[in-house]
Amino acid sequence: MRFSKFSVLTLMAVSMSISTRAQSSQQEQQTMDQFIQGLMDKMTLEEKIGQLNLPATGEIITGEAQSSNIAASIQAGKVGGLLNLKGVDRIKELQKLAVEKSRLGIPLLFGMDVIHGYETVFPIPLAMSCSWDLKGIEQSAHIAATEASADGICWTFSPMVDICRDARWGRIAEGSGEDPYLGSRIAEAMVRGYQGDMKGNDQILACVKHFALYGAPDAGRDYNTVDMSRLRMYNEYFAPYKAAVEAGAASVMASFNTVDGIPATGNRWLMTEVLRNQWNFKGFVVTDYTGMAEMIAHGMGDLQQVSALALKAGIDMDMVSDGFLGTLAQSVKEGKVTEADIDQACRRILEAKYKAGLFENPYKYCDSKRRATDIFTAAHREAARKLARESFVLLKNEKQTLPLKKSGKIALIGPLANTRANMPGTWSVAAVTSKYSTLLEGLQKAVAGKAQILYAKGSNLMYDAQLQKNACSFADETRDSRSDEEMLKEALEVANQADIIVAALGESSEMSGECSSRTQLEMPDAQRDLLKALLKTNKPIVLLNFAGRPTVLTWEQEHIPAILNVWFGGSETADAIADVIFGDYSPSGKLTTSFPRTVGQVPIHYNSFNTGRPLAEGSWFSKFKTSYIDCPNEPLYPFGYGLSYTSFSYSPVTLSSTTLDKQGSITASVTVKNTGKYDADEIVQLYIRDLVGSIVRPVKELKGFQRIHLKQGESQTVSFEITPEQLKFYNSNLEYVYEPGEFQVMIGPNSHDVKPVSFTLK
Repeated sequence: MRFSKFSVLTLMAVSMSISTRAQSSQQEQQTMDQFIQGLMDKMTLEEKIGQLNLPATGEIITGEAQSSNIAASIQAGKVGGLLNLKGVDRIKELQKLAVEKSRLGIPLLFGMDVIHGYETVFPIPLAMSCSWDLKGIEQSAHIAATEASADGICWTFSPMVDICRDARWGRIAEGSGEDPYLGSRIAEAMVRGYQGDMKGNDQILACVKHFALYGAPDAGRDYNTVDMSRLRMYNEYFAPYKAAVEAGAASVMASFNTVDGIPATGNRWLMTEVLRNQWNFKGFVVTDYTGMAEMIAHGMGDLQQVSALALKAGIDMDMVSDGFLGTLAQSVKEGKVTEADIDQACRRILEAKYKAGLFENPYKYCDSKRRATDIFTAAHREAARKLARESFVLLKNEKQTLPLKKSGKIALIGPLANTRANMPGTWSVAAVTSKYSTLLEGLQKAVAGKAQILYAKGSNLMYDAQLQKNACSFADETRDSRSDEEMLKEALEVANQADIIVAALGESSEMSGECSSRTQLEMPDAQRDLLKALLKTNKPIVLLNFAGRPTVLTWEQEHIPAILNVWFGGSETADAIADVIFGDYSPSGKLTTSFPRTVGQVPIHYNSFNTGRPLAEGSWFSKFKTSYIDCPNEPLYPFGYGLSYTSFSYSPVTLSSTTLDKQGSITASVTVKNTGKYDADEIVQLYIRDLVGSIVRPVKELKGFQRIHLKQGESQTVSFEITPEQLKFYNSNLEYVYEPGEFQVMIGPNSHDVKPVSFTLK
């Protein structure tokens, strides 16, 4: 091969640039190492242990920080960071204590559960994943970092990347669904969005959680035992954690559950062998809230024993348990841990502070002027509104009930129609709900002067007052004092005056999230009865299904003409719903979790294994085949499913070649055409099946996707490059390999409606 003089010079310039960057990186590493070592040489054992301590602050009022209970500990060098303290002025006071009053002036980390936005709240993570919009998701994380950092926060306990296939588990709301490929791409996007290059004061440290396997607890019950093979760990659950680590995540949080019979917080194989040795993670590991002390209940020993176990496993920072602070010095004296163990953890904490720029400028995140300019801005709200629109999934639209016209009388009915607290969704700890519109207000604004919105609550969330209290732990939902009969009567009177009914029903925001496991996933009883009564009016009904998980909508699918799953869309929920139901935006969300027909099907996921007695596709029940006698195997709505106001046609899939060499690639293409009457987005999905393997392989696996926009009548050819790297999996020896043989390629609008073509990997 011959090169032009220009090509040679270009290659030389690129090579020099790479070499220069490598030298610069080495110099930066050496400078940091020298600084950290010099600091540690001055530290006492107690001060080193202090860096490993992450207590909660409690409520601190500005001006009272120096007299708070935590102040003395900060000045004594016994605190490495603080969590969930809101307010830049409060944070600056405490940072000043650490920097100006402690012996060595080591700055603190300030962390918070900034899960899906700060005061501008984006859709819950499960909803965001249904947008399949990686740029939008990355932007959401950057906006969250911008706002949190403007209020003094420099560390977020996000992203949560746990794979989950069991809708009973409430924290499915905080993750990205059931698929490891999509979950990995979202994990990378969120780490990039939060951290950037960590040079600016609008970038914060990310914390990947919960390591590991937290989304697969027995019976879907939070904090419960997790037990699975290592093959399943590596092939189905580990990928998003690994992707986030490789994207440069600064920290990782240990999960509450057991892994191989050992709590993750004390599991050396997990924290050291996998995370550090196999994945080369260089950041620090923090426990979850009281996770260290909880190992006592697991039966792993007393506080001193479990603290030593955690340190030896690879835990660097103790959140709230006071295990390190209270026991490590004694454990050093007794030879149960070494000072070198403590040095290693301390170094990792100090390195994180150094990389965040806190030693260069301890008040980097304490610019109080930003509080007024960078939080809940018009631009941020518009980005949140856009992502909320993209996250809604149209599940059914019989006779084109949607979109609605902005005319006539529209009855808005349901306990979620006029509530502010439930719009942002679970884990919105920094939300200021007084700033957010109710759905009623959003619809009234959207149709002002064109249509009339009639409103009735219709019912409480559920009949049982205690159950409703359990479902509203943080989102205050005042129970209506009227009788069930009174509320229903009012709703029917309103419905009978209207041309169409919009029913705002489903879960309250805290019916999903942490410690919100459910054994029944159907519509709560009072709301189901309300919906049945509304159906008897013979008015067209649009169901807006609020949910933080896949819910069972089998009855609704059979009886209700239009169903839009709106999840919890964040601070801009009301306006985003109005945009979609009135046709200003065509829904484009696609499910990232399979929706079961009944809770008896869970856990359920699309990328399952075949059995030796597979049921024929389209069949319900066949004796001596893998099936239920009372329900089809298939979910009600499959992974990747979502309708639009328009329609799309897919051409047959074409391949650039039917053979793939180990060093080569092939291109799979399909032409997608908008055959309907609305301009709209479509999410084109690529699946691959390995037909013969050394271990059983899934019936299909997502390996690519593209979000495209097509105007009415417009066509676009969508192409995916397939390489051997995409065909790799962990074999029975946990070696990451690809194996020659025949594969199927499938492209379509969801995981079910695809047609295969084949190629051979040589």
